[in-house]
Amino acid sequence: MRYTQEICELKSKLEIAPGVYDYLLYSPKIAKAAAEGQFVNVLCDGYTLRRPISICGYDKESGMLRLVFEVRGKGTDWLSKCEKGDELDLIGPLGHGFSKIDASKKAVLVGGGIGTPPLLPLAERYGKNAAVITGFRTAVAAILQDDFAKAGARTILCTDDGSAGIHGFTTQALEQYLKEYECDIIYTCGPKLMMKGVAKLAIEREIPCQVSMEERMGCGIGACLCCVCATKDDKGKHLTRVCLNGPVFSAAEVDWDA
Repeated sequence: MRYTQEICELKSKLEIAPGVYDYLLYSPKIAKAAAEGQFVNVLCDGYTLRRPISICGYDKESGMLRLVFEVRGKGTDWLSKCEKGDELDLIGPLGHGFSKIDASKKAVLVGGGIGTPPLLPLAERYGKNAAVITGFRTAVAAILQDDFAKAGARTILCTDDGSAGIHGFTTQALEQYLKEYECDIIYTCGPKLMMKGVAKLAIEREIPCQVSMEERMGCGIGACLCCVCATKDDKGKHLTRVCLNGPVFSAAEVDWDA
């Protein structure tokens, strides 16, 4: 695994939903090496363990790196209080990202909550050949809808309370979509229960599906073994390090019933 430690200046900061922040950082080394589905580990002042944040966007030429994260604890609360001009200590890019197929193929991206940001670079790659199905608790929590539309993707928004888009779950919207349209590959990131449902629909239809697992991480480089998930292959079942061997896996590789 190749990664670098880089001190990055925070160029812009937006709160795009309650407790959800959109950061743009100048990170030329990490941005140059980044790929869809990878993440960075951010050092938060006063805390030993870094916080893993998915890469929401990168520009190899300008050196800009985009991170979208939700405040979930003391570390991300500290991170949310940074201001434009502050410097952040990042390690990245980390993990194995999404595998891509020809951009002329039809891709469906399914995101739930804060699992949505890492799907944006894929939408930008597939453009008009992508359909993006995202789910949130309520309309106020919905993020990145304009970004996906700007990428040229078809957007389908679902909310648990029906306050915007479809009143229902992303898996219901995906099942209906697959009845009506072609699909060559599915990508998903979000709550494990949602991804399990997406994986089931894909496997039943023999559609390749890649899932980005969200496990609690410690070191982020495969040393501490705290982020393992259950996987399986023709040799049996295994505990696999998400930070090193993932976070992206084939849906058929994950042992969803473990």
